[in-house]
Amino acid sequence: MPSQEQAPAGAFAELPDPAQAGSSGDLVERLRLLKVWAGDPSYEMIKDRVNAAWTAAGRPASELARRSTVASIFTPGRRRFNTDLVIAVVEALHPEIGYVNQWAQALRVVGGEAEPVAQVRVQDSLPPDLDSFTGRAGELDELRSAMRAGDAVVISAIEGMAGVGKTQLAVHAGHRLVREKAADRVLFVNLRGFHPDSSQPPADPGAVLDGFLRLLGVPGQQIPHGLEARAAAYRDRLAGTRTLVVLDNAATADQVRPLLPAVAGCLTLVTSRRNLADLKPATQLAVDAFTPDEALAFLTSTLAGLPTGADPDAAGRIARRAGHLPLALSLIAGHILGTPGWTLTDHADRLDERHRDRRLDSGVELALDLSYQGLPHDQQRLFRLAALHPGQDFDVYAAAALAGAGQAATRALLDRLGQDHLLQPAGPGRYTFHDLVRAYAATRAQDQDPPPVRREALTRLFDYYLGAAAAAMNTLHPAEARRRPSVEPADTPTPDLSDPAHAAAWLDTERPTLVAVAAHTAGNGWPGHTTRLARILYRYLQGSDNNDALTVHGHALDAGRDSGDLAGQGHAMVGMAVVHLRMGETGRGAGLMRDANDLFRQVGDPVGQAVALHNLGMLADRSGEYETAIDHWERALAFFRQAGDRSGEAQSLNVLGTAMERTSRFVEAIDYCRAALTLARQSGNEHGTAFVLNTLGSVELTSGHHESAGEHLREALAIFRQLGSRAGEATVLDSLGLLHTRMNQPGQAVDYHDQALVIVREIGDQDGETHVRNGLGAAMLAASRPADALVHFTAARELADKLGVRSQQAEASAGLGRAHQALDAPSPARAHYEHALALYAEFDPAEAAAVRDRLAELDAGSAPM
Repeated sequence: MPSQEQAPAGAFAELPDPAQAGSSGDLVERLRLLKVWAGDPSYEMIKDRVNAAWTAAGRPASELARRSTVASIFTPGRRRFNTDLVIAVVEALHPEIGYVNQWAQALRVVGGEAEPVAQVRVQDSLPPDLDSFTGRAGELDELRSAMRAGDAVVISAIEGMAGVGKTQLAVHAGHRLVREKAADRVLFVNLRGFHPDSSQPPADPGAVLDGFLRLLGVPGQQIPHGLEARAAAYRDRLAGTRTLVVLDNAATADQVRPLLPAVAGCLTLVTSRRNLADLKPATQLAVDAFTPDEALAFLTSTLAGLPTGADPDAAGRIARRAGHLPLALSLIAGHILGTPGWTLTDHADRLDERHRDRRLDSGVELALDLSYQGLPHDQQRLFRLAALHPGQDFDVYAAAALAGAGQAATRALLDRLGQDHLLQPAGPGRYTFHDLVRAYAATRAQDQDPPPVRREALTRLFDYYLGAAAAAMNTLHPAEARRRPSVEPADTPTPDLSDPAHAAAWLDTERPTLVAVAAHTAGNGWPGHTTRLARILYRYLQGSDNNDALTVHGHALDAGRDSGDLAGQGHAMVGMAVVHLRMGETGRGAGLMRDANDLFRQVGDPVGQAVALHNLGMLADRSGEYETAIDHWERALAFFRQAGDRSGEAQSLNVLGTAMERTSRFVEAIDYCRAALTLARQSGNEHGTAFVLNTLGSVELTSGHHESAGEHLREALAIFRQLGSRAGEATVLDSLGLLHTRMNQPGQAVDYHDQALVIVREIGDQDGETHVRNGLGAAMLAASRPADALVHFTAARELADKLGVRSQQAEASAGLGRAHQALDAPSPARAHYEHALALYAEFDPAEAAAVRDRLAELDAGSAPM
């Protein structure tokens, strides 16, 4: 690999930074620059490097890259990427793990075009064990021996072999380990290594770690962004526990490696169709089909009591025709149990006939065809249509929508398909397919259901998700219902989501499915469903995983562009901008917000303009550009009033009250807040009411009305706690801390700030932490604890510098000056005061004057107040 100095003349001198890419086009351009930086190897050479790495990892020849495929990812104008190939190309050009991870992150977030690799469902329990589990005694003994030693275990099947029961073996072994108390906690994930649907690629290990960390109690906002940081946090959480981690259906060793606990006491089971010797497992099992004796024992146990008929070897013939494959045997056994009046000889004869007539050589294919042909028409139809579902699993309501049937009838059909082993349980009330079964069912749907029939089924499904998501959001955030698109109730059954707890649980359970629906509708002809779904989920996604939010809004942006929906594009840009701002990518977020405002202006959408302007005002406020912020908020207020959006009007009046407070216009500030409070209460917006009460209390605190400030702040705290809003609770606790510092009650102030600090750190609110740390520093000074104040002001300054929040930078610097002055350290005190003065002089003359007074005190040799 040539170094920068060895690159040919004219080569790109700097290693391209993928994190700076603002669009797909930017990312392609950086990939082309990386190729030049690496010496500009030919596409043929890159292809050979990629295939050499893939072959070494166990990838079969049928899955290797072609030169044309490699060349295509360098083509300008691409909007979606083959993430697996791009990462392989980057590794071929510059195989430094940190740099490769930067590309992986950029691919997930750029333009919101996160791939389906980031969508995965994790579980904290094992799938149900098979009552009829048979055989594998030697493998189970070997696993038990290895697992008792606390080592990692890899179950690796012969390459390409499917249906041999790797998952059931791992699940059965896992249940035994739990029963034997070798593990007291379980993490399970289907890594989707060989899903038949190209829209369900192998799961990204970073997304799996995100899910595992959530199951281990890490708040979503505290989960690190990078793969290495997530893996470190994961191992840190597992340390000292006895956790069994089951990684099912792995694609490659690279996919698995970050997910290995690598801590004493934790056990790992991995299943894959490929050899994973690179993981250096304690035990490696090449699991093949059942032996003839095991297959016969399985059938004898499962079909006990059924008459054999004329041929005593009938069960053996059935086992041989199934190729001794566990999956095929399960399917055939399910069919036999559902066909009363036949002997085992009759079934063996029929299998022989079907094999001769249809030339079906695969045991699984023969078993699937036999099971399918024996189903009643309505079961066949649901079996086919369920395979069209774009998610990893589904519930009875989704199946009813696909079938256009009632809930009870659909549940009965699903139960029968489960009894026939054509569906598998995926959690309480949820169903999924084995990969081979899904592929068969999807093929039957393509062959038997005309495109209009399939489209009608999927449209019913997407209508159901739109309607249910809207119902859940209207329950949780009723005051914002007018901002969401109007959705007609679905024609098929929907769950009752009128209770907030049920609504929140439904959204959390269906989150991976909703993301998959957004991706599918955007790319397959339902753009209106994508843009509406993204708008409906906007508020929910704000408190969700950043990658999920970027994915949904990114697909909505694509859908809006494809359909010419300018308003849809604008709302998607707002959603993406908020995520980028939360991630500290201020430039990208601000640019998207301005673009959104331009689009809303073009289409004459006053609420859209108001939302964009409100957020632009918040950005200006954070930068200390108070007059700009006020201008944006006043314009937002006018648009909210034009649209009759009372909740939005209250929001604008509230922030304007804050702005008036900063300029010491306290009468106007209180008037704004009281008007906002009246509107928030009239609109039924409890969240908004609590936020206004906090602002009103803060204004009263600053203006010296301490008693009324305390009343309003305590009322706000009670509402936020009732609503379960941790962020709101932290905001008010911080305000109460400031109030008690001002009232010369530093002990109570410290207590309030400490409570707030715990919350902001739990939810990962770094911006909020700067405020709390500065408040704690002031409280410590009031309590005559300058050394402790120094710690908190230093932490606040570091965070504010990182986030670029000038007001908090200045406050922290002034606080550091006061703390050093109290510690009789005039030189550092002066340096911090001068830095605070330089900052305040740009945006807050009153505070600048106060700092000048502090410098004068320092010159006079007096202690700070």
